[in-house]
Amino acid sequence: MSGPADAVSMALANRLVGREASAPCLEITYGPASFRFGAPAQISVAGGAASVRVGGIQRAAHVTLDVQAGDDVEIGAVTAGARVYLALSGSLQAETFLGSASTYLPAGFGGFEGRALRKGDRLEIADAPSVPLAETPGSLRLPVGGSFALRVVAGPDLPEPDGFPWTDNFSVTPRLSRMGAEIEGRFPVRSNNGLAPSSAVFPGALQVTPEGRGFLLLADGQTTGGYPHLLQVIRADRHLLGQLRPGSRLRFLHRTQDRAEEDLRAKQAVLEAWMPDFRL
Repeated sequence: MSGPADAVSMALANRLVGREASAPCLEITYGPASFRFGAPAQISVAGGAASVRVGGIQRAAHVTLDVQAGDDVEIGAVTAGARVYLALSGSLQAETFLGSASTYLPAGFGGFEGRALRKGDRLEIADAPSVPLAETPGSLRLPVGGSFALRVVAGPDLPEPDGFPWTDNFSVTPRLSRMGAEIEGRFPVRSNNGLAPSSAVFPGALQVTPEGRGFLLLADGQTTGGYPHLLQVIRADRHLLGQLRPGSRLRFLHRTQDRAEEDLRAKQAVLEAWMPDFRL
């Protein structure tokens, strides 16, 4: 539970400011957000599509940006995808729990007082060295739009993969949080009223309720569930779930377990060529 909703975008932002892939940074959902810097710093922004202004000047995402004392950094509303990540060259001071500085909002621990940031909050940054200016390679700037093709393997409750409507389009409803997303579409009907014994689940699991509604578990999803587990988003594509928003359109692409492992190795190789410490 907890951690970045889109780990790849967070790692890219951190790489641009010379930080390790898992270093604490700011996850901004939908935006807008603005920050006033009291000292010089270097920052970067990656993730969904949003405008970036530093000191009133329009700047680009996916590059290292210099910020001067007194500058305002303004992140506009996210127009494609759902989240952007603001990383800093210095060490962002945060409360840790079980070795992690992630904020877990439902329980109120970690990060900044276990809650979302509010106007007037003051964040401390330590040891902000100057780092070389960098730019994310074009091959790693994953396009974010309104449609997602998610590679999946059959879950334990989909005994016949041919029975799933693989050519159908699905959509995300407004019932969406870091815990999960409700999915509309034509799901297979089960004869047991959609109930099953509770079993382990984790992010990327697609479960279906007795009413035929799909629920796709995200970063803060629960650890057990009793609804039929029809599909599982493969590990290589799980970071894309952090960019879902109401109205996003989905297509599920069937993979065998062997093919899913090949996809993971291929994507990992591309990412770690520029981010050696990052693991999907």
